[in-house]
Amino acid sequence: MLRHDEPLPARPRRILVAGVSGSGKTTLAARIARAVDAPHTEIDALFHGPGWVPRPSFTADVADLVGTPAWTTEWQYGAVRETLADHADLLVWLDLPFWTVTFPRVVRRTARRRRHREQLWNGNVEPPLHGVLHDRDHIVRWAVATRGAYRERVPDLADRRPDLPVVRLRSPAEVTSWVAGPLRDAAGRAG
Repeated sequence: MLRHDEPLPARPRRILVAGVSGSGKTTLAARIARAVDAPHTEIDALFHGPGWVPRPSFTADVADLVGTPAWTTEWQYGAVRETLADHADLLVWLDLPFWTVTFPRVVRRTARRRRHREQLWNGNVEPPLHGVLHDRDHIVRWAVATRGAYRERVPDLADRRPDLPVVRLRSPAEVTSWVAGPLRDAAGRAG
């Protein structure tokens, strides 16, 4: 695994960003996409249909996505996680401190989205924050319940795909440093 200050072996074109809900995957994926000039497709937009119902075309849409020469997206959803990983040439793992960084982010983001009734994917809006008390799929509860999942998934993928560079970022400062350093340097290389 690469640290935030280690150079990337090549200019990435098909990039996954992994991390628990609220870690900043989508924000970082969009920054990476701009840096390497590879489109960012928000995987949640492919998954969620109106009324939070999974879209029937999800796996086909992901298959179309990974068939393109350049893309950036988030590494989630068990039904497509392997497909995404099999086609990626870089995985960036946001392994941030959960209780001091990620948890406050997911709570603030959820409260802001709910307060402003922000439309998310396909017209959906966040459910009330008090839903965390009774809805086991509430995003805040989901983040807590799955906070350790990538500590198994990422090493398992690294074992299965030893050719796939994995960058592990452990703090917001490391994210900033990596984007300004190794990512910028790799993006400047000829494709």
